[in-house]
Amino acid sequence: MARPTPPVARLALPVPATLEQLFDPDWFSRALAHLGRGPVAECQVVETREAMAAKVRLLVHFADDGSLPLCAKGFFAAGMAGAAAVTRREGRFYADVAPHLELHLPACYAVVSDPGGERCVLLLADLAAAGAHFPTALEPLTPEQVAETLGQLAHLHATTELLANNPWLGERLPEILASPYPGWSRTQALMHDARRGDLPADTLDAERLRRALERLAAWAAATPHSVLHGDGHPGNLFRFGDGRLGFLDWQLVHRGPWALDVAYHLNAALPVEVAEREERALLDHYLAALARHGGRAPSFATAWEDYRRALPYGFYHWCITQRVRPEAITHETFRRLGWAVTRHQSYRLLGA
Repeated sequence: MARPTPPVARLALPVPATLEQLFDPDWFSRALAHLGRGPVAECQVVETREAMAAKVRLLVHFADDGSLPLCAKGFFAAGMAGAAAVTRREGRFYADVAPHLELHLPACYAVVSDPGGERCVLLLADLAAAGAHFPTALEPLTPEQVAETLGQLAHLHATTELLANNPWLGERLPEILASPYPGWSRTQALMHDARRGDLPADTLDAERLRRALERLAAWAAATPHSVLHGDGHPGNLFRFGDGRLGFLDWQLVHRGPWALDVAYHLNAALPVEVAEREERALLDHYLAALARHGGRAPSFATAWEDYRRALPYGFYHWCITQRVRPEAITHETFRRLGWAVTRHQSYRLLGA
């Protein structure tokens, strides 16, 4: 019989500073004590993936009660301890927001924070052990699949009542503009490395992108907000054998206009020519789903302008991406989003 998933536990424990320290059965015994399955006898490492956050697949063996496939997610590299705030934000999503949503999400067993607040790790269900597949931009989604994921985003965006209960959800665009990382001169250099492909020079202008984001931030601040995923590229999806799709990696969850999510996700998920052909129909599908879930859907004409205006948000994220492997994923996602900005003249629409 399948065990029910318990509520997310928030724990204050010393968090391992390195991956090697993470594999300590005694630490897992404390971190998983709320499951009532007794002490952990062994932690078997299945796979380790490191991009920004590390994701470690483990099989945790309890002394007297079988095993549990887990994915431990956190920042363990030297100099990355300050990124704990990102992990805590994702943990708060799983603890405070996810229980109110009808989305396909991984179960979160625990959010473990260091008492000093310097480190945080999430203990999630291992979806790969359950047979999930993880797409990338090198494996394009179909318009039908994007219609499904847009329907899930519509459900998320319709739950505006969650904003009042979660004031920790801030706006992302002001964070981007205030951040010293990586800096606009570095962004300009990254936009012109191997990822640039055949994009026009006007699109590959970091100063123009910065001005566009400033104007986008001003527009977003004055526009009704929803809960947003914030980073809806295909690498943050999972799919089970029955075709069900779900969203992963809620590190950038925030509040803002729905168009930031929809413009980013649609154009990151589909090849350029498919997005150009299908985007109007998919936007219309999203608006119908938003209304069906009880959200306030604008007219198509208004939504179309908002969609076009929002495109630089997703493009920026792939201008500064440096650690995704293979690099072909970065190049393809950058190209898709760059051509969307170009096709819709988003900079000009924003007055940049």
